[in-house]
Amino acid sequence: MSDDAPSTPAKPKANPRKSAPVRKTAPAGKTAAAAKKPATATRPAVKKIAPVKVKQGMSWGPIVLFTTVGVLALGIVGFAGYQVYENGLGWQDRADQISGIKDYRKTDKTLVGQREHVWGPQTYKLSPPVAGNHNPNWQRCLGDVYTSQIANEHALHSLEHGAVWITYNPSLPADQVEALAKRVRGNDYMLMSPYPNQDTPISLQAWGFQLKVDNAGDKRIDEFIKALRQNASLEAGTPCSSGDIITETGATPHDLGKDGTGQQQQQQGGN
Repeated sequence: MSDDAPSTPAKPKANPRKSAPVRKTAPAGKTAAAAKKPATATRPAVKKIAPVKVKQGMSWGPIVLFTTVGVLALGIVGFAGYQVYENGLGWQDRADQISGIKDYRKTDKTLVGQREHVWGPQTYKLSPPVAGNHNPNWQRCLGDVYTSQIANEHALHSLEHGAVWITYNPSLPADQVEALAKRVRGNDYMLMSPYPNQDTPISLQAWGFQLKVDNAGDKRIDEFIKALRQNASLEAGTPCSSGDIITETGATPHDLGKDGTGQQQQQQGGN
């Protein structure tokens, strides 16, 4: 190759620096502050509004129903528990729970221990009496309602056999007398009679027990009968409605059998 040959022009070298980006200028008419604002503006926060709760009327039907059922259930459970408790009590315990009852088996054992069979009129510490020596003949107590006074001596023998003797002041109104009679009629180991000069309208006697009340509607009358009829007997199983009984009335005892005629005289301490 000749030295005179034209030489190839050299390629220009690439500039390693990139061209700086062209700065965007704010459009005419806008302020400098607006030019600084980002391209995408943030949306203003929207305030959340809590939903309004509408108060509905209460449904009383189910509430009343459930309350009633609950009360009834408690009542049934309570009654069942009471029955279990009552059935677990002995007759003496039930008698002790009667308000106002006099239990001479605890307070006067000497009186209660007197139970000989004797003839003739006797004197008693209590009126009406609840214990003491008495006539060998007992007053019939097959639910008998006597309209006249009966002798203490015969009535006490009935108590010894387990009877409950209801007495009342003759001034007691007729409707109350009938209310008492309904408790007596048809019930063995029960008898009833007027008792002159009694200090309360009504008095109930079992052997060693007494309860005085003012009105035939007093619920304690039924409690007394339930607890003590037959249970207070000193001669359990001895009939009160047959044997050496009398049905005569009057304050003086009828000594049937004393002269050896009619009913046989009983051995002292026997039936």
